[in-house]
Formats: sequence, structure tokens, C-alpha cells
Amino acid sequence: MASAAAKTPLVLLPGLLCDQALWAPQLAALGDVAEARVADLTRDESLPAMAARVLAEAPARFALAGLSMGGYLAQEIMRRSPERVLRLALLDTSARADTPERLAQRRGLIELAHKGEFKGITPRLLPQWLHPDHVADETLTRTVMEMTHRVGRDAYLRQMKAIMARPDGRGDLPRIRVPTLVLCGRDDQATPLALHEEIAGLIPGATLVAIERCGHLSTLEQPEPVSAALRRWLAQPAAA
Repeated sequence: MASAAAKTPLVLLPGLLCDQALWAPQLAALGDVAEARVADLTRDESLPAMAARVLAEAPARFALAGLSMGGYLAQEIMRRSPERVLRLALLDTSARADTPERLAQRRGLIELAHKGEFKGITPRLLPQWLHPDHVADETLTRTVMEMTHRVGRDAYLRQMKAIMARPDGRGDLPRIRVPTLVLCGRDDQATPLALHEEIAGLIPGATLVAIERCGHLSTLEQPEPVSAALRRWLAQPAAA
């Protein structure tokens, strides 16, 4: 077991409507090799503001992992302060901006939330986030729904505004010079495998991992293989 001094500082960035529970399996599984903390992404309404807050609260240098919206934010942090990041993991995310169609969908959801019709993630929406094999898993679905209700409507609206304004970051990826893991559920509907193949192809030396029988919430759906991939990533030599 690694001593406390040898543990890697690790900042974990949750996705839309997610909190520390998204990373709970990894906090437990990687506790011997990482001094991990989960950032609170509920307070700001832009990726630059989120990045500034994360950087202000993070150690001087750290490993960085983000899932979905957290992956968008991780890319923003790499644009702002790449010298702070020892290694990078992008999970179930994209380097692209929203399409006009996706922006229209998000505006519709925002309108519903403003009308008081925010319900978090309901059972009807779970198939968009989870693999078909996991939709009937009551423990998992309860974890997801409780998480989204804890985050709540106001933070959801702030996060949606941040997501909708994100840039196309594909041009920034070739400048990343740290050990990078790109991971997703093979059956992720929200951010499909092809988007991760694109990211991995643009980051020099990146490692691509597709998790079987897994949708968008890989850290919760398949915690053991995801944690194993993160452990291998943490064991790679860090950036100088």
C-alpha cells in the first residue's frame, strides 16, 4: 500500500446533475494510491468559472479525471493551466460543441425547468444514461435519481448554461502532453464510442478503453473495470 506521501493528488469532476456519488466506487477502490477529492460543480454557470474555482481549490499539481460535463471541464482546465495537470482522464465525454439540434433540445429542457417541471432524472430518462442491462438495477437507478435530486434545479440550470457555451475543443487536443486515458462505455448513447476514438486519435499517446456492457455512467455501471483502468493510468510516469 502506498504511503500517504506517495499518493497522487487526484481531482475528480462529476457530470451534469451528478455529485460525489458518481465517483464513490473509485474513491474507495483507489484510496491506496490516490488522495482524491470530488469537485463541487454546482455553483458556477460557465466552464471558465468552474475551472477557476477547481484550480483555486486544487493542489499545486494533480491528476485530473472528468466524466461527461466533467470531461468538458477537464479540457477547459487543460486550456487554462496545463502545467498544473500531471495526467488526464476523459470519461464518457466529447471534445465537440453541441450541435444546433442538441442546443434546441437543451433549451426545451431548460424551459421545462423554469416552468417548475424539473424532475431530475426520471425512470423514463434512465435508458439514455444506462446500459439496458442496468436499467432494472434498483440500487443503481436509485443512486442516480437521488444524486440528480440532490443537485437540484438551480444547479442544473447553471450547468446547462455552461455546457451549451462550451467550445469545440478538438483543435486543443494535440497540445496535451500528459499521460491521457480516454474511456467510455461501449454502449454509451449520450457520448458514443466514436467521439472517444476521435479524442484519443488527437491526443498524442492517449490510451483508449471501451468498457463492455456499459452506458454513459461508467464509474457506477462498471466500477471494477473503470477503477482498474484508472489504477493503470495512475501508475504511468507523470508529466515532468
